[in-house]
Amino acid sequence: MAKRRGRATGSSGRAPRFGIGEWYGRSFVNLTEAERHKYAEIALRSSTANAPPCPFIGAGNTPCPKKGGVCSLRLYAPDANSPDDAVAVGGPDGDLRVTCPTRFKQDSVYADIGLVMVRDHNPLIVSEIRFLQRLVAGEESSASSEDVGNIDIVLVNRDRSTLLWCALEIQAVYFSGAGMTSMFARIATHQGNGIPFPDKNRRPDYRSSGPKRLMPQLQIKVPTLRRWGKKMAVVVDAAWFRSNVIDVATVKDISNCDIAWFVIRLDESTDPATMVVGSPEMQTLERAVEGLTGGHPVTLAAFESKIVEKINS
Repeated sequence: MAKRRGRATGSSGRAPRFGIGEWYGRSFVNLTEAERHKYAEIALRSSTANAPPCPFIGAGNTPCPKKGGVCSLRLYAPDANSPDDAVAVGGPDGDLRVTCPTRFKQDSVYADIGLVMVRDHNPLIVSEIRFLQRLVAGEESSASSEDVGNIDIVLVNRDRSTLLWCALEIQAVYFSGAGMTSMFARIATHQGNGIPFPDKNRRPDYRSSGPKRLMPQLQIKVPTLRRWGKKMAVVVDAAWFRSNVIDVATVKDISNCDIAWFVIRLDESTDPATMVVGSPEMQTLERAVEGLTGGHPVTLAAFESKIVEKINS
C-alpha cells in the first residue's frame, strides 16, 4: 500500500499525534489491515513468545524481544477524507524516531563507525566492560570493589599488534504519555485499509533520553576516556540530534574531539527502511554538554525579570 503523507496540521482541527512508525521491523503505513490485526494480537499478549523475528538482530531469525514490538514512532495528521484515519506527516517533522536501541544494529552500524574510529570496517565488538568501581572503605579493591558502571560496547581493531579501540553508546528516544496497549486494541478492531489515527497523546521524550540519561553517561565516562587518549562514539537518529544537540560548535578533525556523533536517517524507499549513517559530527565534551542542556544560560537580568513576573502573576 502506498504511503500517504500530509501536512503537519490536521485538517479536522485535531493536532497531529505520534503513533507507531515501525512495528516488528515493518513500516506501519505499509502494513495491510490483516497484518496490522495480526501484529496487534501478538502485541497484546502478556509475553513475547511467538513474536515475529527482528530483522535487525543477526541473521533476522531471532524473535523480537521487545513487548509490543514498536521500533520507532512517527507523526500523523488526521486524514481529510476520513478523520478517524491518518496520513503520515512529511518533511523533517515526519522523520522516524527510533525507540528501540536494537533498531540501530541494522546492517551492522558498527562497520561505518569502526572504519572512522578504529580504522577497521569489521571491528571486534566487545560488550559490557567494567568501567567504574566503588571501593568499600577499609577493604582491598581487588576483593571487594562494587561494579557501578560499564562501557556498554567497545569496538576494537582486529589487528591486535596495537590495541586500538573506542567506546560506543547507542541512544534511542524514550516516549512519554499513554502506553501503547490502548492503541494495539484500537488497531485490532479497526476496519479498512486506512491508517488508524493515534488514539491518545504520546511524544518522544528528548529531555529524558538526552540531558537526563545520556549526558550523565558522557560526563562520567568521557573525562577518563580523554585522559586515556580514547574517543566516545554516540549513535542517535536525526530527529534526536536536532532536538538535543543545539547550536554548538564542532571540530573538524577527530584528533581534536572527545565525542563523535553518528547521526542516522532511515531511508523509507525500502521496507524495512534502510539505515544510512552520516559523517560524524565531532565535539568536545564541554560543547556537547552545552548542547544537551539547551545552549547558553540567560543573563542575570533576564532571569530575575522572570522571578518578578512569577511573583506578580
